[in-house]
Amino acid sequence: MKKSIKLILAVCVVGLVSAFTLKPTAEYAGYNIGDIVEDFKLKNIDGEMVSLSDYEDELGVIVTFTCNTCPYAVAYEDRIIALDKKYADKGYPVVAIMPNDTSVKPDDDLSSMKKRAEEKGFTFPYLIDAKQDVYPKFGATKTPHVFVLDRTEAGFVVSYIGAIDNNYKDASAVTTKYVENAVDALIAGTPIKETETKAIGCSIKVAN
Repeated sequence: MKKSIKLILAVCVVGLVSAFTLKPTAEYAGYNIGDIVEDFKLKNIDGEMVSLSDYEDELGVIVTFTCNTCPYAVAYEDRIIALDKKYADKGYPVVAIMPNDTSVKPDDDLSSMKKRAEEKGFTFPYLIDAKQDVYPKFGATKTPHVFVLDRTEAGFVVSYIGAIDNNYKDASAVTTKYVENAVDALIAGTPIKETETKAIGCSIKVAN
């Protein structure tokens, strides 16, 4: 109970700060369901460069825009790890991308990302969008914001966009697991019932 109250208070504080002291991220059209995703190359926390094309042998990728500092993103960390553990071996690994401007959020810099990944035991790449030129192409506006990609002959196709599930406050109270449902449908070869949901999280931070 105390943990839940602290999380809710933290979310409220961050929401107020985002609303009144930072410019909101510009709105981008971004990818739509069915669009082909362009290849990208970003630095991982181990210093290596990682590209979407590195995953051409996978069935798809769960691209997740997240960060260290947003309470919503922190609340979802264990669930993001669980997604990778559940689906990486089934051909749908997680690739996490940190999209914030680190001059606005210093605790989201590469060294802090590496420290956080080690503390939490991330099982997936944690990339930094240092030039902030990847997240606008996706149309990501929040952390966390998830894009489930399915590999086809034409390339990686956007198959789901939105939230991880329907309860950021309490994983045990979740009744609909949007990302899991989408990936399960892709694996089964059946239509995804909900291809888009509203991402709930902190706005992606850009310099003034």
